[in-house]
Amino acid sequence: MPKSSQRPGLILTVLSLAAFMASLDVFIVNVAFDDIGHDFSGTTLSQLSWVLNAYAIVYAALLVPAGRIADRYGRKGGFLVGLAVFTVASAACAASDGIWVLVACRVLQAAGAALLTPASLGLVVAATRPEERARAVRIWAATGALAAALGPAVGGILVEASWRWVFLVNVPIGIGALIAAAAWVPRSRDESVTRIPDVLGALLLAVSIGALTLGLVEGPSWGWTDGRTDTAWVIAVAAFAGFVVSSRRHAVPVIDPSLLRVRAFAWSNATSLLFAAPFAAALLTNILWMQQVWGYSAIRTGFAVAPGPLMVPIFAAVAHRLSTRVPVGRVVALGCLLMGAGGVLTSLSVDATPNYATSVLPGWLIGGVGVGLALPSILSSATADLPAARAATGSAIVNMNRQIGTALGVSLVVAVLGSPVGYAAAHTAFQHSWWAFAAVAVLAALAAPGMTPAAAAPVTAPELSVRAVAGS
Repeated sequence: MPKSSQRPGLILTVLSLAAFMASLDVFIVNVAFDDIGHDFSGTTLSQLSWVLNAYAIVYAALLVPAGRIADRYGRKGGFLVGLAVFTVASAACAASDGIWVLVACRVLQAAGAALLTPASLGLVVAATRPEERARAVRIWAATGALAAALGPAVGGILVEASWRWVFLVNVPIGIGALIAAAAWVPRSRDESVTRIPDVLGALLLAVSIGALTLGLVEGPSWGWTDGRTDTAWVIAVAAFAGFVVSSRRHAVPVIDPSLLRVRAFAWSNATSLLFAAPFAAALLTNILWMQQVWGYSAIRTGFAVAPGPLMVPIFAAVAHRLSTRVPVGRVVALGCLLMGAGGVLTSLSVDATPNYATSVLPGWLIGGVGVGLALPSILSSATADLPAARAATGSAIVNMNRQIGTALGVSLVVAVLGSPVGYAAAHTAFQHSWWAFAAVAVLAALAAPGMTPAAAAPVTAPELSVRAVAGS
């Protein structure tokens, strides 16, 4: 009897734990922002933003090619390498003595996460009996939602000791998962994958998004007409043009142009990107307001943020029921509008007095309801009109665009907030941030109706689970 049938629960636990760790790291770092800035004196908000953006950009660019490389050369090897890189990079993040050293280590973390995430999903599927596969994938996928819900609170607790624990906590977990995976997880690979993916195209995409982000983040301080800002725009356009050319010429592009000719898939990607920007902006804006204006501690901020993500699994179930009666694009559009409305309500409610229950919580809960309606529906329906063999790649591309949107959302916050001095200036700047991401949420709502699949068939639970994991 193969190992996979002897210890399926143990294998699933090990793989889910590693995926949870990689997902958790996305959410806990936001809460550590203020403490990192205080530790590295003289660090500006624009510099701090790269701690988030470097991770999101590299993860986005490498997710699709890393998954295909793992399929081609062996998922277990890819998982072990990715987990080892992520664990070592986490230790290096904790030991960083400067902001740019920390950013460089975050790049390594993202590379490891981009390799271990799709490899772990492939291993879960390969190590599970067909009749148990849907349940196993649902459990694996649930780790991402759990990471989102627990991330801010866990981050707040860890930061109370030191922001370095946000990264250091990954080390013992990573070492334990490495040992367990090496001993118990069986090998698997996809025999149909025979060609190396377009790594050059992935790098060009990373350069393009990085340059665009640089221009947005540094534009307020450099000046929007400064030569450095113009250079960033030029590099962004040139690198993106190179990415498009590479995608058209390469046999295994990061984004197959033919997929974008599928209407629902193309609009799902546009909606995913536009949705992710205000989602990331809302999280960062609320955290910065509570910490920098109200003077909340990291742990208090973490627990204050937690109720929003807790709305997501509840209203994801509501969205699933609604999508059997209402076109899924309309459900997503409603979610996007609610997310934007939550930001507007918060902007109109907050003042100098720290009154969380009446000023932040109502808008944050409304935004959480919106995320619950929108995000799982985007992920579950994006590939409905694609051939079954392209669903996994399609899901990875949607998640890639979500990560790009995350980087752009963080950049939007930095560009809008600037460096206000005094409460009046800060209040105005934060109001502009809440209204700016609400405007982008409206754009996402306008794009959402186009993502309704042509067949408009309800998505089954196994399909929902398999597709949703790309967003975990």
